Amino acid sequence: MPFEKGHKKIGGRKKGTPNRYSDEMRFVLKNIFSDELDKLPELLNKLSTEKRIEAIIKLAPFVLPKIKPVSMEKDEPEKIIDLDWRI
Repeated sequence: MPFEKGHKKIGGRKKGTPNRYSDEMRFVLKNIFSDELDKLPELLNKLSTEKRIEAIIKLAPFVLPKIKPVSMEKDEPEKIIDLDWRI
């Protein structure tokens, strides 16, 4: 019998209760990634130059923030800031 609107929720996890298996899986995966990250420089050095560059490019978005390009419209007024530097 599917849930029908207007009825109170009965059974199951309470709202906000984390899934035990998800937490356990996250812990296991975190340990695996931690171990692999320690080996990363050694693994990258074993790759050919092309493969190493390809791997670094694929990993870069996880380390470096993406920069959004800034564009200027043709008729948009330029903001000029006049800085007067005096010592």
